[in-house]
Amino acid sequence: MTDSVPGESVISRVVRLMSAFDRSLPTMTLSGLARRAGLPLTTTHRLVQELVRHGLIEKVSGDELRVGMRMWELGARGSLALGLQEVALPYMEDVQATVRQHTTLAILDRGSVLYVERLSDPESPLDAAHIAQRMPIHAASSGLVLLAYSDTAYQDEVLSLPLEAVTTDTITDPSIIRKHLADIRQRGHVAIPGIGHMDWIGIAVPVFGIAGKIAASLNAIVPRGEANVPAIIPSLLTAAHGISRTLGADNRLPGSRRL
Repeated sequence: MTDSVPGESVISRVVRLMSAFDRSLPTMTLSGLARRAGLPLTTTHRLVQELVRHGLIEKVSGDELRVGMRMWELGARGSLALGLQEVALPYMEDVQATVRQHTTLAILDRGSVLYVERLSDPESPLDAAHIAQRMPIHAASSGLVLLAYSDTAYQDEVLSLPLEAVTTDTITDPSIIRKHLADIRQRGHVAIPGIGHMDWIGIAVPVFGIAGKIAASLNAIVPRGEANVPAIIPSLLTAAHGISRTLGADNRLPGSRRL
């Protein structure tokens, strides 16, 4: 059964196909791709032929298909995420030397948190915040930091939507979230355990760009029972200030007095 929409554009159908691939299912057969994308098999076959010809989808062993390297190449050209990665990585390495778990960089994109870089200790017991993974804004410390420094109209828009619980500790009451946002703006950081995953705590600080606009969130993700938050925050703030300065932000950043 398909859920294709009559009159749906070719581009919309291509986006469906490409969005069907993810970390949990990086390869699939043509019929599996059609089912997952909710498109007729004949439509999927026709579009996949074109996508393979352009290198956006690749054929692997047997009848399996996967996202092609051409897609990565096109996505990397002039990408905001790539520019942020290049600037942030040296500073993230300094944080990771202290954290020794996960250090991540996240941005807001299309109404959710998108992780664009991650450094991880191979011995970490956590499997958290992979590159290109998304999280609901209200269910991640990084999302709350990004929202705290966004304009009030965007905050109102996000908090007017249904806020689903990801864990039993996820905050879904808009009034409580607003209190956290005010606290973040005053303190310059946030550390709330269990809102995205019961086993970890995310510690997040803002990264600013030109004109002091929020550009990203720098985050440490550590086991909930082992988190030494006071020891981690200074490292995050120092790194975030360095990234912000490199991006062209004013030296008088929110929270800079706490460095």
